[in-house]
Amino acid sequence: MIRPLLHSIAIAVALHAALARADNQQFSFGVIGHAFRKVSDEALLRDAIASSDADNLGFVVVNGIKSAGEPCSDALYDRRLALLMKAKNGVVLSLAGSDWADCKRDNGRPATMERLTRVRDVYFQDEMSFGDSKIMLSRQSGSSKFRSYAENARWEMGDIVFATLNLPAPNNHYLTDAGRNGEFEDRLIASRYWIKRVFISAKQQKMPGIVLFCDGNPMAAPPNVRRDGFLEIRREIQSQAGRYHGKVLVIHGQGENGAAQAISWRGNLGTLAVGTGWAKVGVDPSTPTVFRLSPVLPVHGAR
Repeated sequence: MIRPLLHSIAIAVALHAALARADNQQFSFGVIGHAFRKVSDEALLRDAIASSDADNLGFVVVNGIKSAGEPCSDALYDRRLALLMKAKNGVVLSLAGSDWADCKRDNGRPATMERLTRVRDVYFQDEMSFGDSKIMLSRQSGSSKFRSYAENARWEMGDIVFATLNLPAPNNHYLTDAGRNGEFEDRLIASRYWIKRVFISAKQQKMPGIVLFCDGNPMAAPPNVRRDGFLEIRREIQSQAGRYHGKVLVIHGQGENGAAQAISWRGNLGTLAVGTGWAKVGVDPSTPTVFRLSPVLPVHGAR
């Protein structure tokens, strides 16, 4: 009589532990779309941070910190850094093209690499997120071969691997002028390597999901371009996803103004376009899609 009773207790304890683990794996994260499409809109970013702070989130990813029309000045970079630091949630910055690729000197000449170096110095000096709820990050700059690429970060939460990729809109900073694509070519090598490392990490740990954050949409060819700057990245993601057992979600910043619409799935590979508002994504590894778009609190400055 005692043995069946102990067996029943053991089953109940094991079931309780399994349910507890499942509950611990369920969480939500936020993505704030690029608030600086054409003009400075710091109030919109501030409102989105405040709105996401009011929610119970594992972390928040912010896409971009300035518009193409704003100055690429140290003062502006410092002011936006202070804004990110005041967030209550842990905040990870995913660079937008307007943060560095469009920067020019006073004489109109490009200042792309100079300003990208400055952005890296300001925002990516350590392995912690911004905000009050710090999360630990692994940066690509930890690899001796890719010391410059500190903006590419990776972290884990609830058995999901997350990573940022510096893929600027509209065409991954591919320049049509001959002989001027050294930055693009070097970053392409770094980006493909980083994607491979993310998938290797997820496979080794048998994780059920991967999320990639970027500015441009690497899963679609940009219209009216002579050369698709995302071609190799798209093929790399598709190839890796095809050999991965879990779900892969690519979140980019090229959505329409306002709330994100839906996650679009093709096999195990999904895409989510986030506009100038913010999106909340729920994570539940026990469900077939793992990821779901959830309702969010309103952003007061959204138009």
